[in-house]
Amino acid sequence: MSRFLPDRFTMMLIATVIIASLVPASGAFADYFGMATKVAIALLFFLHGARLSRDVVIAGVLHWRLHLTILLVTYAIFPLLGLAAGFIPGEILKPELYVGILFLCVLPSTVQSSIAFTSMAGGNVPAAICSASASNLFGMFLTPLLVGLLMTTSGTTGFSFTALETILLQLLAPFILGQILEPWIGKWIRSKKTLLSPIDRGSILMVVYLAFSESVNEGLWQTFSLTDIGVVVALDVLLLAVVLTITMFGSRLLGFNKQDEITITFCGSKKSLASGVPMAGAIFAGQSIGAIVLPLMLFHQIQLMVCAVIAQKYASRRSADQSAPVTT
Repeated sequence: MSRFLPDRFTMMLIATVIIASLVPASGAFADYFGMATKVAIALLFFLHGARLSRDVVIAGVLHWRLHLTILLVTYAIFPLLGLAAGFIPGEILKPELYVGILFLCVLPSTVQSSIAFTSMAGGNVPAAICSASASNLFGMFLTPLLVGLLMTTSGTTGFSFTALETILLQLLAPFILGQILEPWIGKWIRSKKTLLSPIDRGSILMVVYLAFSESVNEGLWQTFSLTDIGVVVALDVLLLAVVLTITMFGSRLLGFNKQDEITITFCGSKKSLASGVPMAGAIFAGQSIGAIVLPLMLFHQIQLMVCAVIAQKYASRRSADQSAPVTT
């Protein structure tokens, strides 16, 4: 039963939204908090770059068919599903929340949870590390480009090249610097996972607090009802179910073995909160992004709960196969 309960980080996210709703940042405090948030996000992506071992990249990069499959799901199938959601009438799915759904669909995959679930289920871990990291690297270019293409096509807000420049400077540059310094500091950073974890989570919480503060100041909770939130939850569940079905059964049709199927299932079905929230701030600069990141925050918790169950089922099946007597 505990696997269906929200994890500690999700509870912290909920608490952050509540605090932002009751005591939103404003004025000079919001300006200084915004600058501190940018520094924290840059540090977060620097650490991501420094953690990624060169040996892991070499071990996983050769499996190009698997990586291509995951990238196609992440940046082709997901966006097409997002466009399909545009056929839902505006009376059911508010236009602002639809922008959030579409934005969710063009984001890169998660890194930590994709690798963790792949490992738990007995999948191809080196390939998962390489694929999830590549997804985030490509996402720094593909996400803003897809936002500009799809949201202009759907009649919503596009993006300027200023947004791409912001992403490259704030996210990609620190990541590359971390990769350059990885031979000297990578081992130490990987050994300090517990110590550095607050930077990961704290930076995301800072962005969420700032985003929802701006939205609350502009009347976020007066704009959307519980019914609107319920529609978003239902769409998130449907999106995840469709993509899990495509990745799980599609990988079998393409002839991948069980380990690769697990990797494709978990890496292809996820969307990154860690990358998505700061990207939203850069792409939609000057706009209220609370409604835009809301579908992503809900999807984050749903994907963790569902994938935890699936990973346990894969692991149980593997244990049963290994303990089965060999017949001759």
